[in-house]
Amino acid sequence: MEDQKVDKVFLPPILGGEDYQYDEEVITRERVKRPKMYKVLLHNDDYTTMEFVMHILERYFFKTPEESQEIMLKVHNEGHGVCGIYTHEVAETKAAQVTRLAREDGHPLKCSFEEE
Repeated sequence: MEDQKVDKVFLPPILGGEDYQYDEEVITRERVKRPKMYKVLLHNDDYTTMEFVMHILERYFFKTPEESQEIMLKVHNEGHGVCGIYTHEVAETKAAQVTRLAREDGHPLKCSFEEE
């Protein structure tokens, strides 16, 4: 892998009995790339209540009531709002959870995610 750097670290001598003994070990550590991040979005519709959107934001995205209201108004006024930024798997799971709960409660709320 061409963009990974390997660091070599030599451990100091280890005490053993009366004499110093030198054990040389090489430890390698690969640099790991940060995962791509994804924005989870809520989209405005004419049927889902503002209270339900705030409930979603508090339950699944752990927003405070003030943060929930701010995001809900952004969704209402601008057509969509960002709920949070997560790795792909987490974003996908949150979007599925929100969609499932919305359908169970009879709301057409759309929740999607896209690469940041």
